[in-house]
Amino acid sequence: MTGLDAKRLHMVKTQLASRGIHDKRLLTAMSEIPREMFVDRRDRDVCYGDDPLPIGYGQTLSQPYMTATMVQCLELKGHEKLLEVGAGSGYHAAVLARLAARVIALEIIPELAEQARENLKHAGCASNVEIIVADGSQGWPAEAPYDAISVAAAAPSVPPALLNQLKDGGRLVIPVGGRKEQALELVERKGDRFHTKIVTHCRFVPLVGEHGWEHS
Repeated sequence: MTGLDAKRLHMVKTQLASRGIHDKRLLTAMSEIPREMFVDRRDRDVCYGDDPLPIGYGQTLSQPYMTATMVQCLELKGHEKLLEVGAGSGYHAAVLARLAARVIALEIIPELAEQARENLKHAGCASNVEIIVADGSQGWPAEAPYDAISVAAAAPSVPPALLNQLKDGGRLVIPVGGRKEQALELVERKGDRFHTKIVTHCRFVPLVGEHGWEHS
C-alpha cells in the first residue's frame, strides 16, 4: 500500500463514514478511485484533505465530503442513466460512474472537458462516462429523461431545463443561492410535482449559462 492509498482509506474513515456517509457502494468507490489523478501534480499529497482544490480556469474540485454527500442523496442502485453538470477534472464523474450504469457529464470549458477525459482514462474510469462540451444549465435533451441529475455548480434557481429532463421518480441534487453561499437542494420528481428539501449549506463556483449566471 502506498502513502496515497493509506491517505485515501483514512479519508473514507474519518471524513466520510464518521460523518454520516453510509452508502457502502459509495464508500467502496471512494476508497478505490485515485483522487490524486484528478488534481494538479503539486496538490497530490494534499488531495485527501477535507478541502476543495483548484483545478484551473477558476474552477475547483469539491472536498471529498461534499462529493459523497451529493452522491449519497441520489440513492443510486446501479441501473441509472445519469446527467452530471460541471464535470470539472472528472473526479465526481468517476465516482458516479462506479454507482450508475451510464454517466453523461457536461462541461462548459473545453480545456477542462479534455482534461476530464484524460483523467478518467488514466484512472481506468472512462468506460461508461461521456464528457460533452455544453452549457450545463440547459441539460442535454438528446439523452433525456435521466434517472438522476447531479449539478456541481451553483445556480440562482433550479434550471427549468433540468427539471424537465428528470425522469418521474428521479432525483436531482444542486446548490442553489447566491454567488458566494448556497443551499444544497435535493429535488424529487413525482409526476408533474417537484418536492425539494435542503440537505446542507455549501459554497460552489457559479453555474454559468443560459439558465445560470452570466460570466462575471
